[in-house]
Amino acid sequence: MRCGKGIAGMVLALMVFGIAADGYGQTAKEVVIGYTGPISGIAAEYGQDCANGIEMAINDINAAGGITVKGQKHVFKLAKLDEGLDPTASVNNSRRLRDQYKVPAIFNPLFNSLAAIAKINQEKGNEFLVMAYTSTPKVIEIDNKLLTASPPPFTIYVKAFSDIAWEKGWRKAAMVATVGAYGEEWRHAFREYWQKKGGEITADKPANYYAETDFSAPLTAALATKPDVMLIGGPSASTALVIEQARGLGYKGGFILMDQAKMDFIENILKSTKLMYNTIGVAPVEQSPTVAAPALEKRYRSLYKRMSTWEVWLNYNAMFALSRAMAAAGTVEDVYAIRAAFPKAFPLLGDKFPSEFLGITPAGRMYCPGSIQVIDQAGKYGQVQLALWQYKTEKEFKESIAQSQINANIKWVFLKFEKEQ
Repeated sequence: MRCGKGIAGMVLALMVFGIAADGYGQTAKEVVIGYTGPISGIAAEYGQDCANGIEMAINDINAAGGITVKGQKHVFKLAKLDEGLDPTASVNNSRRLRDQYKVPAIFNPLFNSLAAIAKINQEKGNEFLVMAYTSTPKVIEIDNKLLTASPPPFTIYVKAFSDIAWEKGWRKAAMVATVGAYGEEWRHAFREYWQKKGGEITADKPANYYAETDFSAPLTAALATKPDVMLIGGPSASTALVIEQARGLGYKGGFILMDQAKMDFIENILKSTKLMYNTIGVAPVEQSPTVAAPALEKRYRSLYKRMSTWEVWLNYNAMFALSRAMAAAGTVEDVYAIRAAFPKAFPLLGDKFPSEFLGITPAGRMYCPGSIQVIDQAGKYGQVQLALWQYKTEKEFKESIAQSQINANIKWVFLKFEKEQ
């Protein structure tokens, strides 16, 4: 018994001093990874999902032995700080994480915060990687040499969703999307692409999805223009209210969901897909066609006692990509070397991951396919479609499909790469 207590005490001491012992008695150094995001307030669910994905990945990496860099074992630990929706708090948190823990990387899921952090992460002697979770193309336009982004750019959803709507014969579109920079970007991109196809925008009535619960005024104004389809979206809970209230006002047409709004979350709030008929959006995690997704989803629900979202899984993947880049770079400290090694971290295939990451653009956007699904007139989910946006030729597109670990029952969509995203 004394021996057991002594060993336990030694292990505890090692952990306190930032090292842990592996199965062979070698001590593993601890690398702290930072996260600053909304853990309280109106965006808390979103921010917590992101943090949970990073945390679960860290636990899985550590359980597999961590990473080895120049013969030294390393394990990871997550340090989380709450920022609400305040970019100033995000910058302060980032400085604190860098100063207190010497973090080589900080995750963040809000564009306004990311834009603020990107102004300080390249300060000489205080550099750190920014691990961005945002689909806006503007995060890449910042041209930060120490930034990566995990979700696909929302522009691929603008194109893919609009093309599906067009195939259904819808030509008149109204917009009742969220206010703010993200909503404004989406509306602008959608208007441009829809009108380029020859469609009509009948109304643009943005609403505050973060503060309002009654959307009858903008919906009534939009419905008065008799649209075939409405572009809606923002936080999923508010988007569910928009769908419910639109149907209550007698709207029978279709919905295009901005990528922030998740079908499975909305279905959970509305208790079914009954009101979600004729809806086009990002495919739910449960519908993911990768081999690994069902078991990962089941394990996540068991561990965290909540449904998972793409916020969970794309951050999960990004943490694995970061750890692999560190191993390939041969360092956990030289952030420029780690960033340069990111192409060697891929592919992350569907036999082990819920979504596939196939590479990274020079500017830092990871090659994650867009996952698309339609709920039909009867309220039933249709076939999952995966949009590959990162290739210039059909040859590259087909070669990528050939290496994929995806179940057969999907439709592949080729969206030709036009510019850096």
